[in-house]
Amino acid sequence: MSAQPQAVFKATREVPGAVQGGVKVLLRLEGLALLAGAVTFYALFGSSWLLFALLFFAPDLSFAGYLLGPRLGAAIYNAVHITILPGALLALGLVLEDPLATALATIWLGHIGFDRALGYGLKYQDGFGFTHLGRIGRAGAHPSS
Repeated sequence: MSAQPQAVFKATREVPGAVQGGVKVLLRLEGLALLAGAVTFYALFGSSWLLFALLFFAPDLSFAGYLLGPRLGAAIYNAVHITILPGALLALGLVLEDPLATALATIWLGHIGFDRALGYGLKYQDGFGFTHLGRIGRAGAHPSS
């Protein structure tokens, strides 16, 4: 992105490519459903709640990737906050009957659902506050959100 469009992009509250309106609400509700499903599955599976509490926010350590710049930070954050990897780990854990892999994947999926329900989406390389669910942080506050 050239300097001029990026300045305009950062000055606006809207993120090109971000969802809006009813679709944004649906995606946030989908995140809430993922969180509820993960917590329910975790409870039924009978894993340690201490493990759940200790690791629930572990995916947020990927924020440290932003120390390497916004492009790499966004790539690292997104790699840890997509459902593909924990979904694959969950499938592997179930197939191999590995309770630790199953528990870790379920916690991870729950975290992703929690983030989405709160409006924390996948990041664009323009900065941490630019997500597929719209702007986050003070600059993202908008009366119509």
